[in-house]
Amino acid sequence: MNDRQALSARVKAAFEGCYEGPRAAALSGVPVSTVYLWARTGIVRPSVSPTKVKLWSYADLMALRIVYWLRHPKQGRGIEIAASPMPQVRRALAELERLGLDIWDDGRRHPDSPLRVDSSASIFVVGDDVTRIDGQQSLAGMLDLLGPFESDRRRGPDLVRPRPNLRIIPGKVSGEPHLAGSRITTQVAAALHRNVADVEKIAALYPGFDASIFEEAIELEFSLAA
Repeated sequence: MNDRQALSARVKAAFEGCYEGPRAAALSGVPVSTVYLWARTGIVRPSVSPTKVKLWSYADLMALRIVYWLRHPKQGRGIEIAASPMPQVRRALAELERLGLDIWDDGRRHPDSPLRVDSSASIFVVGDDVTRIDGQQSLAGMLDLLGPFESDRRRGPDLVRPRPNLRIIPGKVSGEPHLAGSRITTQVAAALHRNVADVEKIAALYPGFDASIFEEAIELEFSLAA
């Protein structure tokens, strides 16, 4: 049995998701032209569907961020050229499973993601200590893999909690951002807003959800489209 077969359904879903190129680019924070270039050249292949209608997974979003970050100069070092880091992503998710960490659980004591990446493409699980996947340790020069991600003039959202009342959970609504505790995606909220400009009226369609939550959803979609 390989690592992927041993993972729980939720972690397995990180390898599924279902994002077309522009959506994968918007959520990862990597330019869409780069996303398609890397798909063609094999640097980060879309793992859900690599041909015709290309589809990227949630784990692919992490891979895109890692490679983009590595390829830019850091602390006086030259540009890093990395192969696809998907094996590291798989090992990191397997390590989360081994440690019993569910990074998408709203009941977690520490809401921030525990995943970090350093300039050697090593992935770390950050808890009470910092544990490298190969057992070594490091503290400096790390990227918060699932936190807000900035690249040039682009910005990708937090891939777990893109806004206080919004969530991204692999395996739920195909990994799309949605209102916490529901299956209402932010794309649905934005589509409603295009037809019904009054956020209060939109909220009235969904008892139990405040208008401010729909404002968060609409603002997120606006930022992703920028």
